[in-house]
Amino acid sequence: MMENWYVPITIVPGIGLLLMSTSNLLGQLSLEIKNLISEHTGYNNLLERKLVQLKLINLAMVFLYASVAFFVISGLIAGLYQSSHAMVDNIPIYFSVGGIVCCLIALALLIVFSFRAVRIKQDQFKLKD
Repeated sequence: MMENWYVPITIVPGIGLLLMSTSNLLGQLSLEIKNLISEHTGYNNLLERKLVQLKLINLAMVFLYASVAFFVISGLIAGLYQSSHAMVDNIPIYFSVGGIVCCLIALALLIVFSFRAVRIKQDQFKLKD
């Protein structure tokens, strides 16, 4: 049984910060796409790449939200069953592992996003010349 039921919940604020920064990236990317659509009709390849980036960052956010849900459920189950002295087996641990896996997938997606974003910016700079 998970004796420290609050441990999964303590991870949630860190993931919240990731969500906040990822939301800011999503907003900036959406604004760039909007500007490309309205002002620069000749950059279709660039626009397509940015739309792929938008899907990638959105998917990362979904995994971060799922991670938060897994951690909250884990802490809730462990806390409720600890207070009632019932046997829970390893259910909270499974939810914690699910949260960790979702968070790792999201981080991998954000790493890919970052590398691609730099390449796209470099290509944008080259197109300006």
